Amino acid sequence: MRFQEVELLAIGAGPSGLALGVAVEELAKPELAKDTLIVEQQDDVVWQRGMLIPWTQSQVSFLKDLVTQRNPRSAFSFINYLHSVGRLDQFINLGSFTPYRMEISGYLGWVAKSLPNVRIDYGRRCVSVRPFGIADGTGEWLVQMADGSAVVCRHLVVAAGRDPYIPDTFAAIPRELLIHSTEFAARIGELDPGRTRRIVVVGGAQSAAEMLWTAHQAFPGAHCAMVMRSIGLNAYESSKFTNELYYPSFVDEFHSARPEARAQLLREMHRTNYAGLAPDMLDTLYRQMYIERLTGTERIEMIPMVDVAEAEMDGREVVLTLVDRKSGLRSTHRCDVVLLGTGFTKRMPRIVKDMASAVGIDEITVNRSYRMSLPSSFSGTCHLQGVNEATHGIADSLLSVLAARASEIVTDLLAERRMHRLLAGTEAAARPLAATQGAQ
Repeated sequence: MRFQEVELLAIGAGPSGLALGVAVEELAKPELAKDTLIVEQQDDVVWQRGMLIPWTQSQVSFLKDLVTQRNPRSAFSFINYLHSVGRLDQFINLGSFTPYRMEISGYLGWVAKSLPNVRIDYGRRCVSVRPFGIADGTGEWLVQMADGSAVVCRHLVVAAGRDPYIPDTFAAIPRELLIHSTEFAARIGELDPGRTRRIVVVGGAQSAAEMLWTAHQAFPGAHCAMVMRSIGLNAYESSKFTNELYYPSFVDEFHSARPEARAQLLREMHRTNYAGLAPDMLDTLYRQMYIERLTGTERIEMIPMVDVAEAEMDGREVVLTLVDRKSGLRSTHRCDVVLLGTGFTKRMPRIVKDMASAVGIDEITVNRSYRMSLPSSFSGTCHLQGVNEATHGIADSLLSVLAARASEIVTDLLAERRMHRLLAGTEAAARPLAATQGAQ
């Protein structure tokens, strides 16, 4: 088998992978940066591709970019990006800490093109990772790509993101009538305005609300219903006290906490990220509903406190069976298309589970430096990004800890490289002595 060899391979050129690439450029010697490859399954770098709607904004400060909290003087900061593209004055005048998503996406693409040594290969989807060379003690990874190519590396960093959560309830619905938020921007234009008269959005958080509003605007003749398990739409919990739990420094405190304390923190922090909406979005929806009631043109409907028990087809119609959580009564709701704002699965990505199984690990764990626990006989390393919420806190999948986490991973890798070279040097020095003793 022919394969490409690098020392460090990162899977995924999203914010986590790019933050790692920048950290390698700034913290490691050029020899490692030049021997580092990032593979990306898409043909370009786009942030939140499925929800890249022009008017949407990030909920996170621009200072939580790929580098600023680690190195405020970095050339790879969001501020330097704005300066480089001639838009710094306009952004300052906007008076906002939260950029539009399109700006963050542009920033990430700019960083990807600006890395002087670290390479990014696009259009390469990783399909498997398995150990390579264990027999001779090298302990490397063989990473197989969908195009038939392969990469061998000693150090691996996985930042491929979590898989979209599509409830099994919707298994009978054809994919053309079911759109998850991760593909919304690309697929909303495929819908026929003449046939799309009834739209249902499942979910009660920010992505679901953004899809509802976009569909409401794009299909002026359509009735748009929002189906949710919660009692209604809520604003993000965003007090300055709560936001301190998103500090990179809080990761230490979370990681060292007892399991029951971690569970409480995650439970109480849920509405700061997963189950809330931005205040502006809430206000926009409420005002629109108020105006529609006032004018008798109601097109937005909120259906709270229900479970979607069944979803089936009746001709070209999607029929949802809803169960009222208060009364237990069942009802049906017919529509032309379902938009899923159901987020992402909490399960470990399949590629990580398969990799762990291949090296004989039943339970996947990482240490404080995000390094996956591997058999002692295996000398390669693997770090996981964005899938460690249970051990590193709710910010693990967000922008808030990118810079600090990348620094910790690169620092850990550099220490491992030094130790490996020291051991290799010790073994090399011992071999001539052993040979001499054997001759005597």
